[in-house]
Amino acid sequence: MFLRCNLSSFSSLTMETLEGADLCFPQLNFSCKKPKSPYTEAMLIYVLFSCISLFTVALNLLVIIAISHFRQLHTPTNLLLLSLAVSDLFVGFLLMPVETIYTEACWFLGDILCTVYYVIDYTITSASVANMVFISVDRYIAICDPLHYPTTVTKRRAQICVCLCWVCSVFYRLLILNDHLEHPGMSNTCFGECVVVINHNAGVVDLVFTFIIPIAIIITLYMRVFVVAVSQARAMRSHVAAVKKQHSGTSTVKKAEMKAARTLGIVVVVFLICFCPYYYPTLTVAAESSSIAASSAAIQIWLLYCNSSLNPIIYAFFYPWFRKCIKHIVTLQILQPHSSDTNILEK
Repeated sequence: MFLRCNLSSFSSLTMETLEGADLCFPQLNFSCKKPKSPYTEAMLIYVLFSCISLFTVALNLLVIIAISHFRQLHTPTNLLLLSLAVSDLFVGFLLMPVETIYTEACWFLGDILCTVYYVIDYTITSASVANMVFISVDRYIAICDPLHYPTTVTKRRAQICVCLCWVCSVFYRLLILNDHLEHPGMSNTCFGECVVVINHNAGVVDLVFTFIIPIAIIITLYMRVFVVAVSQARAMRSHVAAVKKQHSGTSTVKKAEMKAARTLGIVVVVFLICFCPYYYPTLTVAAESSSIAASSAAIQIWLLYCNSSLNPIIYAFFYPWFRKCIKHIVTLQILQPHSSDTNILEK
């Protein structure tokens, strides 16, 4: 009888120990359960996501160094690309590592840092969307109103747009997440969870201002750019025999602008492909509130993040100056005196 009781107590203790091992905080009540994944699968996820993060940081750092260093690249369009590269760098340096850890583990950083993480996450997302809108406006003016482009789009105005993009993104996100800043962890159902619940009205406003309106502007402008570019291409082909040598410079400029529009158009299309799946559940949700957690919708979140890795790859494929810049940076030629004055755009 005594042995049977001891065995029963031992069995109960073992079960409690095993259950405690599955909890994020075994010593606390209402602790969340740890994500359960096989060790091999978890390690593969860590290695894969870590490589994507390092890849994203390295490529966007090359873009930032290239545009910042070479004076010939200090154009309004490239300033917008620089701002986009900065937001992409933050994605690879801050958001991807946190998402990698939280995918296969509990949230151990506390409620305050959880809220701060979401503020940073949403701010970077808003800044990326705003950058895409400004890039679309820049290409629209360059193609549809080329004569007024040099006076309408200046470096000074591009700098102001970039500053407004980031400042407005920060204040907008602080306003949307004001309740969570005042009461960190208010949406968590257990310890070890990082969740932000946005009420229905705020979610609708956020959807309209960070997705529907920007996407509508981007698509409308690029449809107009496409129509004008096609008409210009037809006009150039029909009059190619009549073009005089003195007009060849203008023709070259038009070709350069159209090539830039095509390249940035690809950037925009990739942006839409990566962002739409992330916002699609919000468009179709019928509940009064939408719950957004770092561990949920992993595919949509990582597809959104991977957009930050794809942008520099597009530059490398379509911009010869970017490939030339990479060569100068990797070989440390940028450390030489007056390297910033290098003619990086010459063929």
